[in-house]
Amino acid sequence: MKQRDIIIALPKGRILEQALPILKKANIFPEKSFFNKNDRKLKFDTNIPNIKIIIVRSFDVATFLIYGAAHLAIIGSDVLEEFSHSEIYSPIDLKIGQCRLVVATTEEILCDEDPLTWSYVRVATKYPNLTSGHFKKRGVHADCIKLNGAMELAPSMGLCRRIVDLSESGKTLRANGLIEIEEIMKVSTRLAVNRSSYKTNFEQINNILKRFEKI
Repeated sequence: MKQRDIIIALPKGRILEQALPILKKANIFPEKSFFNKNDRKLKFDTNIPNIKIIIVRSFDVATFLIYGAAHLAIIGSDVLEEFSHSEIYSPIDLKIGQCRLVVATTEEILCDEDPLTWSYVRVATKYPNLTSGHFKKRGVHADCIKLNGAMELAPSMGLCRRIVDLSESGKTLRANGLIEIEEIMKVSTRLAVNRSSYKTNFEQINNILKRFEKI
């Protein structure tokens, strides 16, 4: 009987570049057109006939995975926590894309207020669930403004007084006149699986997981 295609979702951007050596170690090689930056394709064959790769935006990776359109995915733990969906199982830490999710503001604003006295904050972030949950634990109500990029501009443009964003070295924050106040979580990239797909395609998916476990 012909095996069903197994779809692995990869995120666009920085993590994609770091994920390629991981795939190579797992002996999964995308077709040549995958490496052509002028190619508009988003779905690719691999050296394994029944394994296909799709490339989508990082937050869309979780959506494809939750609804079973992708069976496996390489996905950041930040995105996993933001969605926090029971349909996603993430058994393997790939130890790439390591950074931190932090709260940041300008030094001027910080000199004018004490974070320990906050009862209400307005925050620009693409992680409204994580952000509101973090502040709720501190007894602070967070009004989250959803932005998908250019987060560092928000305080200087008067949109809000603080942001929640990823930081690897802190250089981008400093370059935009921001300083870190606190860390919400450490972030790494994981191999995740759709639970329902794992049950119905156990042998195929388990074989793929074993490839990554040996890395």
